Parts: sequence; C-alpha cells; structure tokens
Amino acid sequence: MKRISIDPITRLEGHGKIEIFLDDAGEVANAYFQVPELRGFEKFCEGRLVEDMPQITERICGVCPEAHHMASVKAVDAVYHIDPPSTGKKLRELMYSAFYVADHTTHFYILSGPDFIMGPDANPAERNILGVIAKVPDVGMEVIKAREMGHEIIEMVAGRKVHPCGALPGGMSHGLNEEERQRIEEMARSLLEFAKFTIKVFDDIVLANKAYVDLILSDSYTHRTYYMGLVDENNKVNFYDGKVRVVDTEGKEFVKYAPREYLEHVAEYVEPWTYLKFPYLKKVGWRGLVDGQDSGVYRATPLSRLNAADGMTTPLAQAEYERMYSTLGGKPVHATLATHWARIIELLYAAERLLELSVDSEITGPEYRIIPTTTPDEGVGIVEAPRGTLTHHYITDEHGVVNKVNLIVGTTNNNAAISMSIKKAAQGLIKGGKEITEGLLNKIEMAFRAYDPCLACATHSLPGQMPLEVKIYDSQRNLVQVVRRD
Repeated sequence: MKRISIDPITRLEGHGKIEIFLDDAGEVANAYFQVPELRGFEKFCEGRLVEDMPQITERICGVCPEAHHMASVKAVDAVYHIDPPSTGKKLRELMYSAFYVADHTTHFYILSGPDFIMGPDANPAERNILGVIAKVPDVGMEVIKAREMGHEIIEMVAGRKVHPCGALPGGMSHGLNEEERQRIEEMARSLLEFAKFTIKVFDDIVLANKAYVDLILSDSYTHRTYYMGLVDENNKVNFYDGKVRVVDTEGKEFVKYAPREYLEHVAEYVEPWTYLKFPYLKKVGWRGLVDGQDSGVYRATPLSRLNAADGMTTPLAQAEYERMYSTLGGKPVHATLATHWARIIELLYAAERLLELSVDSEITGPEYRIIPTTTPDEGVGIVEAPRGTLTHHYITDEHGVVNKVNLIVGTTNNNAAISMSIKKAAQGLIKGGKEITEGLLNKIEMAFRAYDPCLACATHSLPGQMPLEVKIYDSQRNLVQVVRRD
C-alpha cells in the first residue's frame, strides 16, 4: 500500500496533515485528516475566577479571539443569571459584526481566494496573497483597508485590536460617545462598499468561470449532512444571539435548542489518531465518518448557517442569499465549496448589520452594564464563530471559581465533515495510473480549506501517547533511519 502525505497542509490556522493511502491499483483506500497539536484550555482554566474567563479563553487563538471573548462573556452572564442592558448587547454585536467583516475578509482573500484567483494548479510560489495582489492590484489595497477599519472599530468598542477586553459580565466596560459613533458609521459605510466589491470579485472570477462552477458542484466536493446555525426568533441568521437550529439533509428542521440545552443534543466521539473530537447529534447517533440522514454528522459553517436559517435580516444579504440558492438549485446546498459564496454573503450581512447598529439611537446610551449580584453556579454561552457554532460551558463553586469547562468550537463541530470531505476529494481526484501532481494535491487541500479550520482552539482530546517521528541523518545530511510512534 502506497502512502501520500500532505504535511503540512497550508493556508490554515494551526498545524495539520493529510495522510492518503492507495491500494495496489493506485486507488484511494483511505484518507485521514490528522492534527498533531494539543491545546489544554479546558483543563488549565479550572481553578480560575470565572469573570477572568473572557480574557483567558480568547488567548486560545489570535485569529478569532473576539469569538471566544464573546461566547465566554455570554457564558459568564449565564453563570451569574444576568441579562445585559440593550445598549450593552448592541455594543457587543457592533464589535462582533466588525470582527466578522475582518475575519471573513482574511479567509476569502488570503486563505481560500488564491485557489480561485490564481487557479488551483498555479505555481504554489504564486498561489498566495502576494500573487493575488500582483494579478489584481486593487484587491490588495481594498483588503488592507477593510481589515484596518474592522480592527479600528474593535479597538474603539472593546479596548484592543487583538484580544479585546471590553465585554464584562453584565455588559461592556464603557460606552460610545457621539464622535466615536460617527467615526464608526463612516467606516461601516466604507465596509459595506467593500462587501459589495467582494461580491463582484466573486461574480467576475468564480461564477463567470464555468470550470470553477463545475468544480463547486462536482460530486468530489459534495456531502449530504445535517446543518447547524444560530437563528433569531424568526429563524433568520444571527451571529451573536438566539437558539441553535439544526436542519436535516432535506432542509427540514430537526431540532432547535437554547444554549443551556446543548448537552441534550450534541455528544462527542473520540478516535485515537487525532486530538480533535468528533461531535455528533445524539438523537441520530454516531455511525462513523459517513454522511446521510442516518448519520449524526452535522456541519457548522457559513453555508450551514444559511442552510439552517430561513434567510437574512438585511436586504442586500437577503437578495444574495436568494440568488445563491436559485443558482445552485435550491435549499439545502450540499456542495462544500459553495461555503465560499456563503461566507461572502455573511460578510455582506455583517457590514449591513454594522451600519444598522452604528446609527441605532441606543448605541450611545449610558446604560451599558449591570453589575452581577447573584451567586454564580453554571452557565452556557453560544455565538456563531466564523468557523462554526461556538459553545462555552462553565461550572463554578459559590465563590465563582471554575470547577469544570467544556468547549465545543467551530472546527471541532466540522471535524468529521472535514475528514469525510478530504477522503471523498482524494477518491474523486486520484485514479490509478493518473499522475499525482502538486496541483491535484492542492485540490484535495481545497476540501478542508473551505471550512476555514482553526486548529489551535479545536484540539481538546488526549487519547493516548503523543505521536512522534524522529529522522536521523548522517554528516552528509543523508537520511539513514526513521523512528516512528503513531
């Protein structure tokens, strides 16, 4: 049996590798998505004061600290049984909308965009953001400006551009004055124009290319799964608050639950060959890495959120939502690569929502925090991180000292689906007798890249001995021995 390793996989946060095994005929027998790093936040948060958790857990990652900051503070709100005032909630959502614009911009243009703008078979030395800027110069400047404005808003509202500190139990640490509000409104209008620009880029480069559309809709990148996303009371997409809605492979509602009820519906399975757990729907059950109505595997991605919802709350995003489903044959869409289209629809929604909040009469209100007074005990906070539904669950003693922490993060939700997508792409692209090129292997990487995996915060399981590979070289740098412990 022949083994192909893609190590490291590229354009993601964290470290991972893909192992592909071919049979004697050159066909793919199996493929594995392996994550060789471990982050132990669930354990070393024990013994900490719960009010410190929004500052601690956001250090899991520098890519999306705002998501952990927000899920954490919502969990702390629940621990203290407190509901922030309206202005406090809107300030949180305003900051979170700016974060979404910046984060989705990063993934679309820097991590996934080069595969489409430069082409999946392009020279890897050019298939990156620098190649994109060289090919489409206007894109580079627009991306830099958009990210700069997004982070400026985060700093104004939440104290820091990275690892924000503004959300506190019961609300926010400070409010906005009128001058700050006007500056945010100005930037929100610019970011909305950038979102429209991004939609046009996608139209011109991806949708106008039949080969790309055929690739998106191909069976190699298709899985029929359940889909998860946070929705408001009207079942519309909401990143900050609401209930978690799950639809089945036909798009019918399977369940909708409040954050505190998540353990009734989601369980986690462990395999010995990876540090990522495999969440699944309890009431369907774990059937392994297979899709279909009888498998408890679900996805929690931008496309999943749109599949799980009945629409968007802002007009431009709603129009684009309707166009996507009309173009791709109706709901739900099972094509993994269509996640990129869903992601920029969310970027457009975040920019529209940011503008709505920036002109809201309550956004400069003086009541932005309520001080907790009740005895702490247990709480769950859920938000939609860009990479999927993010759950923080804390249990404390009567003094607010954390006894237990459980985190289910976006990439962990998608672990089973990522593994399945890699295997199916490999089986569809690698055929006996066909040359295995770098471009072909990159198309397999595209299967996981659509999920925008963030592996630093996703690795929570320590099933056994850590894997180890030692390579021994002689004085002439010739490999003489390899010692492995898998």
